[in-house]
Amino acid sequence: MKDAILLLRPLQWVKNFFVFAPLFFSNNLLNSHYFLQTLWVFVAFCFVSSSIYCFNDIHDVENDRLHPKKCHRPIAAGKVSVAMGYVIMMLTLAASLITACLSDCNHPPVICAMLVGYWLMNVAYCIRLKQYAILDVAIIAVGFVIRVLIGGFATDIIVSGWLVMMTFLLALFLAFAKRKDDYRIYEQTGTMPRKSIAGYNSQFIDLSVTIVGTITMVCYIIYTMSDSVVSHFGSSYVYLTNVWVLAGLLRYLQNMLVYQRSGSPTKVLVKDHFIQTCIVGWVLSFFSIIYL
Repeated sequence: MKDAILLLRPLQWVKNFFVFAPLFFSNNLLNSHYFLQTLWVFVAFCFVSSSIYCFNDIHDVENDRLHPKKCHRPIAAGKVSVAMGYVIMMLTLAASLITACLSDCNHPPVICAMLVGYWLMNVAYCIRLKQYAILDVAIIAVGFVIRVLIGGFATDIIVSGWLVMMTFLLALFLAFAKRKDDYRIYEQTGTMPRKSIAGYNSQFIDLSVTIVGTITMVCYIIYTMSDSVVSHFGSSYVYLTNVWVLAGLLRYLQNMLVYQRSGSPTKVLVKDHFIQTCIVGWVLSFFSIIYL
């Protein structure tokens, strides 16, 4: 049972909190009806993402056994059979769709279609698309945008272009940083953790992270200084949240370039107290601006 739970990668569910972004920025976080609708979608997305993790571990089992870290995954380590992996994959996919259908979310057919679309996109990613450099990180970023959009559809909250763009850029930044860790493993062991690494080198990854990180920060500054955003939140102090974003990006770059800790963004999040402080500070700052 423990290994089956590990196969679902519950730690990665933290990524699915992006579905709450439309609710938070629309000043409806404290609306119990909207909150429950988004919570249902969050649960459904946790199930569908776990289904993808199962498929990925089944498809990549041979490569994972050669990887210094991934070899400990339940299927690669032989603790969960491939057949059982397929069973868990189908059960979690079914649970996701059932959750979406039985919830009181708006537009259940659209929600189910988006969940299936996300699932199919990631199956294609696991089978083929992740072998192509740049396309692999772009698909990861699109997955986060889908999380945001599905949160908007569930509550009929209009998702702004700013939120979509910032989500895509931040996810792209983290995905490129993750490739740095993959390339480092390739340099040390001579084994490619993924085929797309052939399209990367250390200089290209560093430059890509720098470019995307810079664009992300500039766009965020423009966002916080925008007249429409100031008018929407009724506050001219939104720009103060730039401090937390800049500090968080710089810390992540420090982890990647100095401490060589650019592996799983989720693990960095749960272990790095500096980044945790930046996130909490940013959330509390925005909460004060929007709700107080």
